[in-house]
Amino acid sequence: MPSADQALPGRPTRPFALAERHLVLDAPLVTDEVPDGLEVAVFGLGCFWGAEEIYWQQPGVWSTSVGYAGGYTPNPSYEEVCSGRTGHTEAVRIVYGPAVTSYADLVKIFFEVHDPTQGMRQG
Repeated sequence: MPSADQALPGRPTRPFALAERHLVLDAPLVTDEVPDGLEVAVFGLGCFWGAEEIYWQQPGVWSTSVGYAGGYTPNPSYEEVCSGRTGHTEAVRIVYGPAVTSYADLVKIFFEVHDPTQGMRQG
């Protein structure tokens, strides 16, 4: 894991464009607003593409999106994160209805598909 001084410099804006709607779930993506009655959970469990698919199949999940958590490099690219020189981990953000799927259900899925003793090598 690099220190802040060792991390790649990054850039002031995103290196990619964001879709406005989720391709599978048809929920809005470019918003921090969460509809009433829904909650947000974020999990870092290796390759975010596989993690996102596992979660979007769960009852009560309204939307999922992927990105990077932690780290020092502003607006890193996928290649930069994969280099191990940004300090980030891949993560999935889940917007879900707790009346249908509880946070405990989401955590259970996390531990079923992720080995937390194996850093930076999953997915």
